[in-house]
Amino acid sequence: MNKESWYGIFPALLTPFKADDTIDFDLFGKNLEAQIEAGISGAIVAGSLGEASTLTRAEKMELVKYAKNVVPANMPIVLCIAEQSTAEAVSIAREAETIGADGLMVLPPMRYKADDEETVTYFKTIAQSTALPLMIYNNPVDYKIEVTLEMFEELAKEPNVVAIKESTRDVSNVTRLFNRFGDRFRIFCGVDTLIMEEVMLGADGVVGGLVDAFPKETVAIFNLVKAGYYKEALAVYRWYLPLLELDIHPKLVQNIKLAAERAGIGSAYVRAPRMVLKGEERERVLAIIDKAIETQPVLPDYLNLTADTALA
Repeated sequence: MNKESWYGIFPALLTPFKADDTIDFDLFGKNLEAQIEAGISGAIVAGSLGEASTLTRAEKMELVKYAKNVVPANMPIVLCIAEQSTAEAVSIAREAETIGADGLMVLPPMRYKADDEETVTYFKTIAQSTALPLMIYNNPVDYKIEVTLEMFEELAKEPNVVAIKESTRDVSNVTRLFNRFGDRFRIFCGVDTLIMEEVMLGADGVVGGLVDAFPKETVAIFNLVKAGYYKEALAVYRWYLPLLELDIHPKLVQNIKLAAERAGIGSAYVRAPRMVLKGEERERVLAIIDKAIETQPVLPDYLNLTADTALA
């Protein structure tokens, strides 16, 4: 996977379960195929949205192998690493490489608030253990560790640290990264509610959540912005925002799984300790989803855009 492949929409894939708590691989494939048809560029397996904390290591590897059999040969599949120990993270990185993963998205150490030096050493040790390219996931809001510009200066010394999932929720950080590093890193928006803003600021891609339920609209916003059709992108984005806000919530997994189920490409089942939405909470989320489905916009031919395309 070369650096140029880190571009476009990379869904953080859901892990669908059956009623018996096993992975529904058929539904996993159905969802992934719908996203491929919509125009995604790659996919993230076993991330937070994929309920990685409840998956076994063997299940994560099976998801990678299954996804590789579904996607076109040139579409990258990236495995998420979110571990407590450096040794386990390194071991997973090496196994992922042997089974055909194309890249890794790496979170900082879990369950321990590492300081800057510890965090950088953790990332660098993983990078030096594999030939796979790495995306560094910078999400201090949820994981309480911020990867600062000074830390990225150190990480830039590792040639296979090639991308950043920018989830600080500070849109100006996209510009700070470009100002400091130019095109050294591929920058991905990692917050659904900021996708249009950060792509307009030059982000190379999006690691998305609601794309798991509404893939066409997500890809359309990205492609329209990149082609300079801001008015058309904004119309889709304004329709989409109430849905995107379901991603910035403690129950984002349940919310997005319910949306994917309603869209016909997912299941609401989650793995304990999570529980499916119920009662008033479920009805409130369903009202947002159903209204969006009822008012779904007609999209232009977003898969075939150039700067001089005439849009209907």
